[in-house]
Amino acid sequence: MGIASKLHVVDWIILSVTLIFIVAYGTYVTRKSKNVTDYIKGGSDSKWWTIGLSVMATQASAITFLSTPGQAFHSGMGFVQFYFGLPIAMVIICVVFIPIYHKLKVYTAYEFLEGRFDLKTRSLAAILFLIQRGLAAGITIFAPAIILSAVLGWDLLTLNVIIGFLVIIYTVSGGTKAVNVTQKQQMIIIFIGMVIAFYMIMSQLPADITFTKALEIAGASNKMEVLDFSFDLSNRYTVWTGLLGGTFLMLSYFGTDQSQVQRYLSGKSVRESQLGLIFNGLLKVPMQFFILLIGVMVFVFYQFNASPLNFNPTVNEAIANSEYVEEYKKLEAEHIQIENTKKALFVDGFQIEEKQQILSLNKRDLELKAASNAVIKKIDEEIEANDKDYVFIHFILNNLPRGLIGLLLAVILSAAMSSTASELNALASTTAMDLYRRNVKEEKSDEHYVKASKWFTLAWGIVAISVACVANLFENLIELVNIIGSVFYGNVLGIFLLAFFVKYVKGNAVFIAALITQTIIIAVYLLDWLPYLWLNLLGCAFVMGIAIILQFFIPSKEKFDDLEIIGTH
Repeated sequence: MGIASKLHVVDWIILSVTLIFIVAYGTYVTRKSKNVTDYIKGGSDSKWWTIGLSVMATQASAITFLSTPGQAFHSGMGFVQFYFGLPIAMVIICVVFIPIYHKLKVYTAYEFLEGRFDLKTRSLAAILFLIQRGLAAGITIFAPAIILSAVLGWDLLTLNVIIGFLVIIYTVSGGTKAVNVTQKQQMIIIFIGMVIAFYMIMSQLPADITFTKALEIAGASNKMEVLDFSFDLSNRYTVWTGLLGGTFLMLSYFGTDQSQVQRYLSGKSVRESQLGLIFNGLLKVPMQFFILLIGVMVFVFYQFNASPLNFNPTVNEAIANSEYVEEYKKLEAEHIQIENTKKALFVDGFQIEEKQQILSLNKRDLELKAASNAVIKKIDEEIEANDKDYVFIHFILNNLPRGLIGLLLAVILSAAMSSTASELNALASTTAMDLYRRNVKEEKSDEHYVKASKWFTLAWGIVAISVACVANLFENLIELVNIIGSVFYGNVLGIFLLAFFVKYVKGNAVFIAALITQTIIIAVYLLDWLPYLWLNLLGCAFVMGIAIILQFFIPSKEKFDDLEIIGTH
């Protein structure tokens, strides 16, 4: 029986009703958005809880719920350190960024840069945003589509189009307000789904394995090592990369990325916007910890239940029809033997004297996985051997009861829709306000710019679907999104920090520095000199340093009307 047949009619009903409700509700509630303020800033009447949930939903894409548990399954809880800089960034944005944006009544973050520097610097920052966010929008559609395609047997191209089309309907119709109101419903669905998933995992562990014993079993395989204080640059996730690189990434993302800035620009007041971000700062790290913990509990579940050597179902189909089937079966047999040995050790909980044996078994199992990946690559280079993104969906489809499978699939697709909607909304707003409106000579009506924004939303939706249709699976999808951000964000953040705090630096110096910096950062990433999180700090430092040095050599006739930026808060 195929996995697709595990979807009962109840699952289809729950999945369909949830998605139709979100699209219909978003379209109906926001059908009267007629002017630019309503369409792009959501009428500037959002409450703090709407802002907070919308900010969380924008960041929490389907990638979060598919990849993060798989990341924890394979590597443990250490990934949570990535988010340690987020609360710090929220405080800085609340104190510095939000008061300035509200005082200047900007539609986009980049609008501020023209008043501070010049049009070309505003346009460059906007274009850098459009490049990285356009790519990311495609990945947020592609991530759930390729995984659901593999496990359910649905056509990948059709899934890409369906997810993109559903989002386009209500985002084109209602703009920012449609995104905000639907994201509240989506986050509620997501929270309920994740709590139920955690409960179901715990309920399917052996009766005498309590939550405490489950944590001990996970700890025996070093899955509960949350903090890493080492200064080893080869370690991608440490306390220091989280606090330094993570802070700069989150500052860039939440402070200068229009997909997030647009969420809190819709706030009724400065205070509502600030409370919304503080709410996000307080809740985001615990939420990520909980999602990672779900992945760790899935790992514990598979210490007592059989797991495949590779969770990607496409792999098993390819192996069955290849000449390497016997070679792969030998690896599977040893994998099963290791599983049975560990199950016997864990049947009465974890004993400390067994840890070394367990670690040895885990090491051998990793060697088997590496060997199996080599076999897979012999069969077909295009098959994705890395199975991190398939772990959680495999558990859902094979171990949850009817109805709950539909609910969890609704969670995944809701998350994909919420983040994609924010991205398309921001891409369209930036294109309309920073490029189109700024370069149209004659005066146009509000209605004209609303129509233009809708057409740009549709166009970016088509671009995102196109990117999704040609994308290839990376080592881990959540890492891919963060890598794309890290390549661009540090540079953009540096431009904004120069605008806020270094008043004597003018537009020409910043523009040239930004071009040089972007070239350097792309080169550093391609040469793999540093873990990607450090690119945020490096990009920010480079653009600021180069601009300050250039300012002494570039004669400037630019004038800057002192907006008393320092002290507006």
